[in-house]
Amino acid sequence: MSRGRDDATVLAVDDLQDYLDVYEHRLGDRYDVRTANGGEAALDALSSDVDVVLLDRDMPDVSGDDVLAAIREADYDCRVAMVTANEPDEDIVGLGYDAYLRKPVSADDLTDVVERLRSLSAYVDAVEAFHETSERRAAGEHDDAERVRELRERADDIADGFDARDYRIVFRDLE
Repeated sequence: MSRGRDDATVLAVDDLQDYLDVYEHRLGDRYDVRTANGGEAALDALSSDVDVVLLDRDMPDVSGDDVLAAIREADYDCRVAMVTANEPDEDIVGLGYDAYLRKPVSADDLTDVVERLRSLSAYVDAVEAFHETSERRAAGEHDDAERVRELRERADDIADGFDARDYRIVFRDLE
Protein backbone atom coordinates (compact mmCIF):
# COMPACT_ATOMS: atom_id res chain seq x y z
CA MET A 1 0.00 0.00 0.00
CA SER A 2 1.50 3.30 -1.05
CA ARG A 3 1.11 6.19 1.34
CA GLY A 4 1.12 9.80 0.27
CA ARG A 5 4.34 11.77 0.53
CA ASP A 6 4.72 13.69 3.77
CA ASP A 7 6.23 17.15 4.14
CA ALA A 8 9.00 15.97 6.48
CA THR A 9 12.63 16.14 5.40
CA VAL A 10 14.90 13.30 6.51
CA LEU A 11 18.69 13.53 6.16
CA ALA A 12 20.29 10.08 6.08
CA VAL A 13 24.00 10.06 6.88
CA ASP A 14 26.28 7.06 6.39
CA ASP A 15 29.67 6.38 4.87
CA LEU A 16 28.29 3.31 3.05
CA GLN A 17 26.27 4.07 -0.07
CA ASP A 18 24.33 0.81 0.28
CA TYR A 19 22.75 2.04 3.53
CA LEU A 20 21.90 5.40 1.97
CA ASP A 21 20.20 3.57 -0.91
CA VAL A 22 18.21 1.49 1.59
CA TYR A 23 17.07 4.61 3.46
CA GLU A 24 15.97 6.24 0.22
CA HIS A 25 14.15 3.09 -0.87
CA ARG A 26 12.42 2.51 2.47
CA LEU A 27 11.49 6.12 3.25
CA GLY A 28 11.52 7.96 -0.08
CA ASP A 29 7.88 7.38 -0.96
CA ARG A 30 6.78 8.99 2.30
CA TYR A 31 9.37 11.69 3.05
CA ASP A 32 11.77 14.03 1.31
CA VAL A 33 14.92 11.95 1.86
CA ARG A 34 18.31 13.57 1.40
CA THR A 35 21.53 11.65 1.77
CA ALA A 36 25.03 12.53 2.85
CA ASN A 37 27.90 10.13 2.28
CA GLY A 38 29.99 10.68 5.40
CA GLY A 39 30.19 13.16 8.22
CA GLU A 40 31.75 15.98 6.21
CA ALA A 41 28.95 15.74 3.64
CA ALA A 42 26.44 15.74 6.48
CA LEU A 43 27.80 19.00 7.85
CA ASP A 44 27.45 20.50 4.35
CA ALA A 45 23.90 19.11 3.92
CA LEU A 46 22.50 20.34 7.22
CA SER A 47 19.93 23.09 6.93
CA SER A 48 17.04 24.52 8.88
CA ASP A 49 14.48 22.54 6.85
CA VAL A 50 15.77 19.12 8.00
CA ASP A 51 13.32 17.53 10.46
CA VAL A 52 15.02 14.22 11.26
CA VAL A 53 18.62 13.04 10.85
CA LEU A 54 19.42 9.32 10.63
CA LEU A 55 23.07 9.35 11.65
CA ASP A 56 25.69 6.62 11.54
CA ARG A 57 28.18 6.86 14.42
CA ASP A 58 31.22 5.17 12.92
CA MET A 59 32.40 7.13 9.88
CA PRO A 60 36.03 7.65 8.85
CA ASP A 61 36.10 11.37 8.05
CA VAL A 62 33.91 13.01 10.70
CA SER A 63 32.27 10.73 13.25
CA GLY A 64 28.54 10.68 13.89
CA ASP A 65 29.24 11.87 17.43
CA ASP A 66 31.01 14.94 16.01
CA VAL A 67 28.19 15.59 13.53
CA LEU A 68 25.68 15.35 16.37
CA ALA A 69 27.72 17.80 18.46
CA ALA A 70 27.78 20.22 15.51
CA ILE A 71 24.00 19.88 15.08
CA ARG A 72 23.39 20.69 18.75
CA GLU A 73 25.98 23.48 18.83
CA ALA A 74 24.43 25.15 15.76
CA ASP A 75 21.01 24.77 17.43
CA TYR A 76 19.34 23.12 14.46
CA ASP A 77 15.70 22.33 15.19
CA CYS A 78 15.86 18.68 14.16
CA ARG A 79 15.68 15.29 15.83
CA VAL A 80 18.57 12.84 15.57
CA ALA A 81 18.44 9.07 15.54
CA MET A 82 21.78 7.33 15.79
CA VAL A 83 21.65 4.34 13.43
CA THR A 84 24.67 2.16 13.95
CA ALA A 85 25.98 -1.38 14.07
CA ASN A 86 27.65 -0.65 17.42
CA GLU A 87 26.20 -1.69 20.75
CA PRO A 88 25.39 1.38 22.83
CA ASP A 89 27.87 1.89 25.65
CA GLU A 90 28.51 4.42 28.39
CA ASP A 91 30.21 6.86 26.01
CA ILE A 92 26.83 7.72 24.45
CA VAL A 93 25.46 9.24 27.64
CA GLY A 94 25.11 12.97 27.15
CA LEU A 95 25.49 12.95 23.37
CA GLY A 96 22.04 14.48 22.89
CA TYR A 97 20.58 12.01 20.40
CA ASP A 98 16.84 11.35 20.39
CA ALA A 99 16.78 7.66 19.39
CA TYR A 100 19.27 4.84 18.97
CA LEU A 101 18.79 2.07 16.40
CA ARG A 102 21.00 -0.91 15.66
CA LYS A 103 21.69 -1.94 12.07
CA PRO A 104 20.22 -3.63 10.19
CA VAL A 105 16.99 -1.67 10.58
CA SER A 106 13.67 -2.73 9.09
CA ALA A 107 11.52 -0.41 7.01
CA ASP A 108 8.91 -0.40 9.79
CA ASP A 109 11.50 0.53 12.44
CA LEU A 110 12.80 3.38 10.26
CA THR A 111 9.32 4.75 9.67
CA ASP A 112 8.41 4.32 13.34
CA VAL A 113 11.46 6.23 14.55
CA VAL A 114 10.90 9.08 12.09
CA GLU A 115 7.26 9.35 13.16
CA ARG A 116 8.15 9.13 16.86
CA LEU A 117 10.74 11.88 16.51
CA ARG A 118 8.32 14.06 14.58
CA SER A 119 5.78 13.57 17.40
CA LEU A 120 8.36 14.74 19.94
CA SER A 121 8.94 17.90 17.91
CA ALA A 122 5.20 18.49 17.52
CA TYR A 123 4.74 18.10 21.27
CA VAL A 124 7.47 20.63 22.06
CA ASP A 125 5.90 23.05 19.57
CA ALA A 126 2.44 22.56 21.10
CA VAL A 127 3.68 23.03 24.67
CA GLU A 128 5.59 26.17 23.72
CA ALA A 129 2.52 27.60 21.93
CA PHE A 130 0.35 26.72 24.95
CA HIS A 131 2.79 28.41 27.30
CA GLU A 132 3.08 31.58 25.18
CA THR A 133 -0.70 31.87 24.75
CA SER A 134 -1.30 31.26 28.46
CA GLU A 135 1.24 33.95 29.38
CA ARG A 136 -0.38 36.47 27.02
CA ARG A 137 -3.80 35.63 28.45
CA ALA A 138 -2.52 35.98 32.04
CA ALA A 139 -0.97 39.33 31.16
CA GLY A 140 -4.33 40.52 29.83
CA GLU A 141 -3.10 40.81 26.25
CA HIS A 142 -6.07 38.73 25.07
CA ASP A 143 -8.82 36.65 26.54
CA ASP A 144 -8.83 33.59 24.30
CA ALA A 145 -9.57 30.82 26.78
CA GLU A 146 -10.75 28.58 23.93
CA ARG A 147 -7.35 28.82 22.19
CA VAL A 148 -5.57 27.94 25.44
CA ARG A 149 -7.83 24.90 25.86
CA GLU A 150 -7.24 23.80 22.24
CA LEU A 151 -3.47 24.05 22.62
CA ARG A 152 -3.52 22.09 25.89
CA GLU A 153 -5.66 19.38 24.27
CA ARG A 154 -3.32 19.23 21.26
CA ALA A 155 -0.31 18.70 23.52
CA ASP A 156 -2.20 16.08 25.52
CA ASP A 157 -3.27 14.25 22.35
CA ILE A 158 0.28 14.14 21.00
CA ALA A 159 1.65 12.88 24.34
CA ASP A 160 -0.87 10.04 24.67
CA GLY A 161 1.59 7.47 23.37
CA PHE A 162 4.72 8.81 25.08
CA ASP A 163 6.81 6.83 27.51
CA ALA A 164 9.41 7.96 30.06
CA ARG A 165 12.25 8.26 27.52
CA ASP A 166 10.09 10.50 25.32
CA TYR A 167 9.45 12.87 28.21
CA ARG A 168 13.17 12.97 29.07
CA ILE A 169 13.87 14.06 25.50
CA VAL A 170 11.20 16.76 25.31
CA PHE A 171 12.02 18.17 28.74
CA ARG A 172 15.63 18.51 27.60
CA ASP A 173 14.33 20.70 24.77
CA LEU A 174 11.81 22.82 26.64
CA GLU A 175 13.33 26.00 27.95
